Amino acid sequence: MPEADCILGFDYGKQRIGIAVGQTLTRTAQALTTLQNRDNRPDWEAIQQLLEEWQPIRLIVGLPLHLDGKEQEMTRSARRFANQLHGRFGLPVSHADERLSSVEAEKILAGTRSPSRYDKQAIDKLAAQLILQDWLEQNSTR
Repeated sequence: MPEADCILGFDYGKQRIGIAVGQTLTRTAQALTTLQNRDNRPDWEAIQQLLEEWQPIRLIVGLPLHLDGKEQEMTRSARRFANQLHGRFGLPVSHADERLSSVEAEKILAGTRSPSRYDKQAIDKLAAQLILQDWLEQNSTR
């Protein structure tokens, strides 16, 4: 039977980073956590702890693009974050189009009638799940 490998997905933001975990065998993702940035920088210690815990073979970083596909300032920030992940931890990093993932996450949470529907942390980690799920469905990891 094929072995399942772990992948972590990131929804990068200047204030928070939503993180999801997925696995290659079933090609499914689930929301994991949201990390607060410290002093306008990612919480590298918390990210390292997640990498040690989950042992992913690849990292996916969502790229926020304009609806027409053009890059914006946050696209460049997300690319810089992806480059830093690769440089610090030596894992392969792929990019994924994340257009409207946060909007979709808000709609999903609003549909649950949950009090967390306005919780930015819940939105960010669900957006990371949607980004990673889409990547898993579109890509072979082997």
